[in-house]
Amino acid sequence: MTVDAHHHVWDLSVRDQDWIAEGDPLRRDFTLADLEPEARAAGVDRTVLVQTVTVAEETPEFLELAAGHALVAGVVGWTDLTRPDVADELARLRELPGGRYLKGVRHQVQGERDPRWLLRPDVRRGLAAVADAGLVHDLVVLPAQLPACAEAAAALPGLTFVLDHLGKPPIASAALEPWASGVRALAALPNTVCKLSGMVTEAGPAARSADNLRPYADVVLEAFGPRRLMFGSDWPVCTPLASYGEVLSLARELTAGLDETDRRRIFETTAARVYDL
Repeated sequence: MTVDAHHHVWDLSVRDQDWIAEGDPLRRDFTLADLEPEARAAGVDRTVLVQTVTVAEETPEFLELAAGHALVAGVVGWTDLTRPDVADELARLRELPGGRYLKGVRHQVQGERDPRWLLRPDVRRGLAAVADAGLVHDLVVLPAQLPACAEAAAALPGLTFVLDHLGKPPIASAALEPWASGVRALAALPNTVCKLSGMVTEAGPAARSADNLRPYADVVLEAFGPRRLMFGSDWPVCTPLASYGEVLSLARELTAGLDETDRRRIFETTAARVYDL
């Protein structure tokens, strides 16, 4: 079976997704009822639901969704890492309905102007609280922020950092550096993991073929290895460019040269271990 370690849902009648422009095909509701038939048809039996907006109300809603839906095995939520009582807030979330599904925390670091935001004292204190709670921290960052990610991971060896979407490499321009060097420096730290996700979005319509994606997949395969690499669909963000099944097929094509054990790690066991599914 397969684990999808990264997808989203949203209901615009509940909360606006202000990052989606008017007229964008993503500007509609995407629910678990929409996802499930596609995921099941692709052989996916467990997923990790990941936060989309930095509002406190979203995480309890996602935990309740997980509690009521067999497909979702874990939630990566959001909380303000800079709040002085972040440890108490994480404990509170765990006491909510579905609180046992909270597996990690993510902040939209890609939107922070300070490339060293992760290294601020208040943020580092919050990250330490995430580690103390037995949770992981998902990194959604741009290539220029990768050096700060490596510094943060080195400073907090007890916290597992999960790099979303390969660190958003410039696939559309076919450039590898400085992204590749940043990824390798992060991967040199043992408490880091990477998601094989988000590539079609970064590639765009002109470069979403396996041949164009392969150089970037090869970098993370070499740097992290299958034991620290996991598949994520990034549904529904992927859908303007590729269906759920197409994204999974691309990932399988990019990893076809591995043996069965390593492929199982990428498509199942790494995610199950890291997120304690």
